[in-house]
Amino acid sequence: MDALTVRARELAAAGRLPAYVYGLAALDAHAAAVRAALPGVELYYAAKANPDPELLRVLARHVDGVEVASGGELEHVRGVLPSARIAFGGPGKTDDELRLALDHGVERLHVESPNELRRLIATGREADVLLRANLALSLGDVALAMGGGATPFGMDPAGVEECLALLDRQDAVRLRGVHAHLASGLDAPRMLEVADGVLGYARGLGLTEINLGGGMAVDYADPGAVFDWETYGKGLAGLRRPGETLRVEPGRSVSVYCGRYVTRVLDVKRVHGELFAIVAGGTHHIRTPATKGHDQPMVIAEEGEPVTIVGQLCTPKDTLARRVPAALATGDLVQFLMAGAYAWNISHHDFLMHPHPEFSYV
Repeated sequence: MDALTVRARELAAAGRLPAYVYGLAALDAHAAAVRAALPGVELYYAAKANPDPELLRVLARHVDGVEVASGGELEHVRGVLPSARIAFGGPGKTDDELRLALDHGVERLHVESPNELRRLIATGREADVLLRANLALSLGDVALAMGGGATPFGMDPAGVEECLALLDRQDAVRLRGVHAHLASGLDAPRMLEVADGVLGYARGLGLTEINLGGGMAVDYADPGAVFDWETYGKGLAGLRRPGETLRVEPGRSVSVYCGRYVTRVLDVKRVHGELFAIVAGGTHHIRTPATKGHDQPMVIAEEGEPVTIVGQLCTPKDTLARRVPAALATGDLVQFLMAGAYAWNISHHDFLMHPHPEFSYV
């Protein structure tokens, strides 16, 4: 029996479910492997995936910095990791957030638009920036497209050129390079094709610092199909030229595997021939399956008649997994896998005002 299941059973026996159980030892080993696969490449963790303080402290041993996307994330990460290198990205930064970033000594600001750059320049303060480029590169079938065409993220080449002209007219804000996070859900070969296109664009501008973003594929239908970090790292080593700084900022692909959402069955019933298991909690605790439209993978202790697992909310969208071949009865323990990213932190916690889950670490 693995350590997370042992902890899950302890929590169940103590009546402390639902709960998130995080495997810190597993996270440490996975992050170390990712780090080892990327020699010569700067590795930042995208805090938006999961900003849990315990996870951040583990990851700090392996990453070069942390990427944040709001003033709240910035203050949270700075509070947990006071000396961390921080990059501040994301659209819609307010003037207060720009000032906060400067006050906290953010190492890089990812500029999203000419207007954002004008507001930063208007502060009269020094800053180091990357221009977020939305390039018309072919992305293929992706989970999420943040670039490659008309999206609200970053700038097309014309917007970048407008920023370059603004930067040339002043000295306080210093251009360091390009940021390009174009998509999520790409495998290593496609990530390398996109990286090649981004590097070609940056080199055309004479820039040598390139943040290639994140977006490494995570397969909820096959938890064992982990992104091929070795192939990606070797590919980046082949693409990088002397004097260039390459940076990546994965989130989900680093932390997703370390977490489980653990709960118990409240009721089992048949409705119009279909079997349903209602569990404590639901998508107000782990919104991932509803957001992505998938079935959350789970530990199946005993196979049985297909059953759809739902939560306590008054909406049919509160579905965690459909027609799972698992034998479930009232009171049984249920463990959902791959709950270490975009789970608790993206959920509508207070809908129906159910209790929040516990958090436990192994």
